[in-house]
Amino acid sequence: MANDKMFAQMSGKNGFIAALDQSGGSTPGALRRYGIPDSAYSNEAEMFTLIHEMRVRIITAPSFTGDKVIAAILFEGTMDGQAKNKPVPAFLWEERGVVPFLKVDKGLEVEKHGVSLMKPMPELDALLARAVKLGIFGTKMRSVINLSSKEGIAAIVAQQFEVAAQIAKHGLLPILEPEVSIKSPDKVGAETILREELTQKLDALPHDRQVMLKLTIPDVPDFYASLIKHPRVTRVVALSGGYTRDDACERLAANHGMIASFSRALIEDLKQSMSDAEFNAALAKSIDEIYRASTVKTVNV
Repeated sequence: MANDKMFAQMSGKNGFIAALDQSGGSTPGALRRYGIPDSAYSNEAEMFTLIHEMRVRIITAPSFTGDKVIAAILFEGTMDGQAKNKPVPAFLWEERGVVPFLKVDKGLEVEKHGVSLMKPMPELDALLARAVKLGIFGTKMRSVINLSSKEGIAAIVAQQFEVAAQIAKHGLLPILEPEVSIKSPDKVGAETILREELTQKLDALPHDRQVMLKLTIPDVPDFYASLIKHPRVTRVVALSGGYTRDDACERLAANHGMIASFSRALIEDLKQSMSDAEFNAALAKSIDEIYRASTVKTVNV
C-alpha cells in the first residue's frame, strides 16, 4: 500500500523535506529572490503561474528525488497543478519517490499575547477530502510565537492539536508548525514553554495517533530530544526561519535526530535567468548541503 511505504519513508529514511509552500503573502518575496520583479505580473493568477513554473523546475530537476528529498510540502495551487502532464502529487511519488504533503493553513491572525494563531479554516474538510483523492499523504500548518508568553504559547499548541485531530480523521499525517521567531527577545524561554506544552498534548494523544513537528532550530543543541523520542511523534523537522542556508545547516547539524524542512534556505541560490545546467547544479549543491546537515551530526560537548 502506498500509504504504508510513505509512512515508512517519513518515519525512518535519511533525508529532508523540501518546503515548496509559499502562499499569497510570501510568494512575491520568493519570486523577487528568484529574480522575478513585481512588475512581471499584474494579478494574483499570473503571480501563481510564475511560482508554479519555478516549483515545477525544481521538482523536475535531476537531483530532486527521494534519495535525499524524502518529502515535499506543497501549496494548494501546486497540488492542483501539473508536472510533465501528471498531477503534481502523483508526479512526486510515482516519478521521484518523494512523499507529497499539503500546507492547509490560511495565514495568521493579528498578534495577541505574543503569538499569532492560525486564521479559521471553515473549508478544511473539503480541502482534505480533495487532497486525499490527489494522493496527498499529510498536511502542514503554521502559527508563530514571538514572545515567551505562557498564555499565548498554550493557545498556539491547543489550536495546533485541535486542527490536527480534524486532519487525522481524513487519514492524513499532520505536521504541526508552531514557529518560534528567530527574532524573539527570549527565544530560549519561548522554546522552553513550547516544549512543555507540546509534551503535555503529546502525552494525551490516543495511542494510535501520530503527528510530526516542524520547529525552529533551537538555540540549545538537542533541546527537543525528548520530543524526537516521543512515541506519538513520527519525526521532528526543522524550519530555516530566515537563517541563511549556511547558518541553518550549521545549527541543524548540532541537533541529533532532527532533519530539515527548509524553504528559503533551499532555494536561495536559484535564479530564473540560470541555464538549466546552472540551475540544476545550484539545486544539487543546496540539496547535498541540507541532506548532510540532516544526516551527519556534530558532536556536542
